[in-house]
Amino acid sequence: MSQVLVASNRGPVSFSLSENGALTMRRGGGGLVSGLAGVTGAARPEVLWVCAALGEADRAAVRQSPDGRLDQAGHDTGGAAVRMLDIPVATFHRAYNAVANSTLWFVHHLLYDTPRSPHFDARARRDWQSYEAYNAAFADALARDAAPGAKAAIQDYHLSLAPRMLRDRRPDLKIVHFSHTPWAPPEYYRLLPDDIGEQILNGILGADHAGFLTERWAAAFLDCCEQLLPGARVDRTARTVTRSGHVTRVGVHGLGVDAQALRQRAAKQDVTERARALREQVGDRQLIVRIDRTELSKNIVRGLAAYRELLTNHPEWRGRVVHLAFAYPSRYDLPEYREYTAAVQRTAKQITDEFGTPSWDPLILQVNDDYPRSLAAYGLADVLLVNPIRDGMNLVAKEGPVLAERGCALVLSREAGAAAELSEDALMVNPYDVSQTSETLHRALLMPRAQRAERCARLAAAATALPPQRWFADQLSALDRPPLD
Repeated sequence: MSQVLVASNRGPVSFSLSENGALTMRRGGGGLVSGLAGVTGAARPEVLWVCAALGEADRAAVRQSPDGRLDQAGHDTGGAAVRMLDIPVATFHRAYNAVANSTLWFVHHLLYDTPRSPHFDARARRDWQSYEAYNAAFADALARDAAPGAKAAIQDYHLSLAPRMLRDRRPDLKIVHFSHTPWAPPEYYRLLPDDIGEQILNGILGADHAGFLTERWAAAFLDCCEQLLPGARVDRTARTVTRSGHVTRVGVHGLGVDAQALRQRAAKQDVTERARALREQVGDRQLIVRIDRTELSKNIVRGLAAYRELLTNHPEWRGRVVHLAFAYPSRYDLPEYREYTAAVQRTAKQITDEFGTPSWDPLILQVNDDYPRSLAAYGLADVLLVNPIRDGMNLVAKEGPVLAERGCALVLSREAGAAAELSEDALMVNPYDVSQTSETLHRALLMPRAQRAERCARLAAAATALPPQRWFADQLSALDRPPLD
């Protein structure tokens, strides 16, 4: 296999600084890191992962390594050479926070409060210039390090412009871009300034293959190209977009979970200890579990409101159920996220104040990130609530059924990408309908144990059908298909 290059904002390793200035490296997690196992086998190719330095410790590691290449500095990078880019702090901040997370994320997740935002002015144009510079830094690094005919796998909305930039620099390369988010429909995508919207579409079309998590998001991308991109020719049958003589295939690659790795991690002592502590805390009551980042799209406040309505309308559950709500910090640099975190905490306090008794705490809200505790909660769940207002996939909906020891009922938003694979055995809800969600939680709690276990087994099978290794390998394989006439 030819050389493989991976580009993403967050890399497979990160660093921290001790009080004495010593650097400590930590291996990263997540589907993309796991997916590298699909290309790093016995006959593995050379793999180079290009990522950004995210903090001062990362920047210090880059400065100590020859040209930012961590493979030359004795670091354990999991089988991949890593080049960290020390992008100027102001440029990184504007590209990452102001454009990627405050604009593109909001567009694709339909999050804008449109009477007040977005507001594209001179400052927004300056931010966009930083986003262009950030993408150009990645394209330059990939172009410099790529062997002739190498494959480049560029990941996500942070790097929407990089495929076209890399194509211009190195037309010999085979390029795939993968979107981990939803894709906005044309009528919402039009919120972006016309030229910026075109630039993003044209950027992704620099790739030979554009991948999405579900058919729904791929179709939305094709709709945007057809309606908003002058000179683009969309072939729905072949699922291609042709512009300026270049053909981009559009594909769907669902991301599942690695069941074996997940179960092995859940069997470790730190998970067992946390499971014991949680069980002592809640006793023999039924458990409704949710595990999320405190992210606007995850819809935590409405989920808590649905639980509150459950206790109001069905008082028979008082004292018999506990809601474990794990809401881990996310993007605290952005004011919208700080406000949302405060709203989650206010709603949780209202539930505890209204329904709590000396012998029963109806809600356990945890805001400190603790992965072993999350795995423990999956194992104990009777009901798993996953109600995002919009989500590219949502791996919580897939991990939970794999680890549920007694089988859990999954209450799932129809707006999660995972709904495409799990809807037959999940209990589906409109994420905006709090009363429907409340009644669906009631149904889930009443579901007979045998039926719950049967559904959960089918959910687990669907969740593991496309593990990360296959997901990543499929993207690379798509680049080997012969060119279209």
